[in-house]
Amino acid sequence: MAANNHTAVVEFVLQAFTENPQFQGVFSATFFLLYLIAFAGNCLILIAIHVNPALHTPMYFFLANLAILDIMCISTVIPKLLENIVGRGCTISYGGCLTQLFFLSWIIGSELLLLTVMAYDRYVAICQPLHYHTLMSRPVCAFLAGSVWVASGIDSSVNTGLMGRLTFCGPNQIAHFVCEIPTLLLLACDSTYLNNIMVVMADVFFGVLNFLLTMLSYAFIIASILRIRSAEGKRRAFSTCSSHFLVVFLYYSTVIYTYILPGFGSSVENGKVVTILYTAISPSLNPLIYTLRNKDVKVALRRLLNSCSSF
Repeated sequence: MAANNHTAVVEFVLQAFTENPQFQGVFSATFFLLYLIAFAGNCLILIAIHVNPALHTPMYFFLANLAILDIMCISTVIPKLLENIVGRGCTISYGGCLTQLFFLSWIIGSELLLLTVMAYDRYVAICQPLHYHTLMSRPVCAFLAGSVWVASGIDSSVNTGLMGRLTFCGPNQIAHFVCEIPTLLLLACDSTYLNNIMVVMADVFFGVLNFLLTMLSYAFIIASILRIRSAEGKRRAFSTCSSHFLVVFLYYSTVIYTYILPGFGSSVENGKVVTILYTAISPSLNPLIYTLRNKDVKVALRRLLNSCSSF
């Protein structure tokens, strides 16, 4: 902890998730259960997609990437959160804080880009079905997925590098239970002008632009579905993208609140709840959403569980 305003901070103090010790056991059990659900659910989806040739399609290839991102997300946040709850606040080293910030930014940016790619995949499948295998060939899918990871990784590296150049000379108490860019910038002693510019640019590209592209894809999808004459055809077309739309709505609503609309009078407690939504609740719900609303995944998981129970 910094002794005065001229001593560099070597560790940060994360704010306790709750000040009420009576909820310590409840929150610990809840988040541990969420971690198990998210980890097991996403791992099952990965295994089911890998072992089932019927799921070796672009849609499920991108779903596998989403499952990997969800596993990374909960593994970046939940272990430290559990330590925070048990200790009612905890410390994190300077390097550990920047590492958590890097991975969290990388994961969030990758997921926003991936949701846009998944929306484009559904657009091609429904609006351009005759050209689907050409427009979404294996090389194209590999390029799109690789671009998602690389583009977000570059952005996260730049923002983390700029954060590493700042001086933190006290106070060292982060008003959150995770190291995020908005809260960490509040503790910097240097000018954060360049950091803020990069944050705004990232918000515009990863948040606003990708949101508009995703909504544009769904506008074309809905228009195409409405032109289908048969009710059964409309139902089948809608079922292929309804799960993805639910995931998009849940994820964007929470990330926009945290990164694009900071400082609009939102309380610290509300910020904690919203962060929990996209770092713990969303990774836990995604496998359930895709399982409950997707016949192919349900069949693949049923076969996988039956094969495991036969041993």
